[in-house]
Formats: sequence, C-alpha cells, structure tokens
Amino acid sequence: MGIHLYNEPEIEKISKACGITANILDEIEYIIKEGISTAEIDDFTQKLCKKFSAEPAFLGYRGYPGAICTSVNDVVVHGIPSKSCVLKTGDIIGLDFGVLYEGYYGDSARTLIVGEVDDKTALLVDKTREALYKGISAAVVGNRVSDISYAVESYVSEFGFTAVREYTGHGIGRNLHEEPSIPNYGSPGSGPKIRNGMVFAIEPMINAGTHKVKLERDGWTVRTSDNLYSAHFEHTVAVIDGKAKVLTRGKSFN
Repeated sequence: MGIHLYNEPEIEKISKACGITANILDEIEYIIKEGISTAEIDDFTQKLCKKFSAEPAFLGYRGYPGAICTSVNDVVVHGIPSKSCVLKTGDIIGLDFGVLYEGYYGDSARTLIVGEVDDKTALLVDKTREALYKGISAAVVGNRVSDISYAVESYVSEFGFTAVREYTGHGIGRNLHEEPSIPNYGSPGSGPKIRNGMVFAIEPMINAGTHKVKLERDGWTVRTSDNLYSAHFEHTVAVIDGKAKVLTRGKSFN
C-alpha cells in the first residue's frame, strides 16, 4: 500500500479523532483505582465513545472483543478486559485506545500506576514515557524511521530496560494500521525517510527484564517471557513543517 502523505485538511480530521481519543483516556484515568475490574473500564470506555459520537477503533478489529486494551503488570499489550481482572495497589495498567471519527483514526496509550509501586516499577513507567518523547524528537524530516527506533532503545537501555521487538508503532490515518512500521529497537539511518505529511503512532513497549514475549492462548494477550513488568506509551503524531506534532495530547499526558 505504501506510505500515504496526508494533506492539511486530512491531518485536521485525524487531529479531531486524536483529540477525542485523548479526552476519553483523560476521563478513564479518573476511575483507575484499586477494586475496579478491567471489564468495568471497558464498559465506561464504550459509554464515553457514545458521548463523543465516535466508534471505538479496536472493538471487533480482527476479532478483538473489547473497546480498550487493558494490559496489567506483565502484560505487554492487547490485554482483554475481564470481570475477573481486578486492580489492586501495586499494579500498573497500560491503557491502549483509539477511535474512528468521521472516517479517520486516532490512537494513544498510557501506563498508569495503581496506588504505590516499588522504585524499579516507577522508574520503568517514567522512562518508558520519556522514551516516547525521545522517539518523537527524532521524527524530523531528514531522519529515517530507524532513527526513531534507535532513540527509544538507546534511551531505555541506559536504565537496564529492553524494547519489545515483535510489536511496533505504525502509520495511521484512514486506516488504524498503515505503513510504515516503527520498531522500538534497531540501528539508526535505515528505513523510510521521514517526510512532511506522514502520520504515525510511536509507541514504546518497554520491559523491565528480557525483551522476549509470549502470546497467550486467547490469541491476543502478550506477556513478558520472564513475567516481569512492562510499560507502554503511545502518541499519534503528524510531521508538519519538518517535525513531529503530537495530536493526542491530554490533560495529564501531553
């Protein structure tokens, strides 16, 4: 399909979808606390989509059963909401969510801490978030996609953390997943050149231990192979005037 370069009116439409995505995630943050189930989070998410007149992008996508991915502790990505998964103090939860609004998609993820966590877990969450912005800073005209990858991996490795290799960021716009793929690891100076009009989701998935992961029998849930914690942050960005502009800024995640 190739990489689509979006024009200004199209980016404005993508921005609307991204704004709704960020607003919904902001509202979800308020209900994240000990005792809530991930199924309740999903129910709330679907109500918010109706409030904003947007379609949940993940619900039914390739058979995914939820409106939001709720990835707790050692779940890297694609955790399925469940009544039996109840949050407790010391947990971290990755919330990955997107909407389809007037023909265009927005996509974002953030990892939240429930109560208090140990220092290493707090560091993992903090440095994964910072790694996202390192990647965004590298998304400039003149660089290549792997410069984003290298910026993410080289940063988290300073703290002993590892970048997941099997799952990547991606182009986005008229479709939820488009070219190019944006890995979170690799050497600089390779892959497609970054150009004005490119729109993509940069999303570091960073593990406390090994980068290796395992897929559960449900076909969705991805866990770390060593069962150590994993964090996930994601912004949709558009390359405008030579650099990346974040489209999914929220109140607490901007």
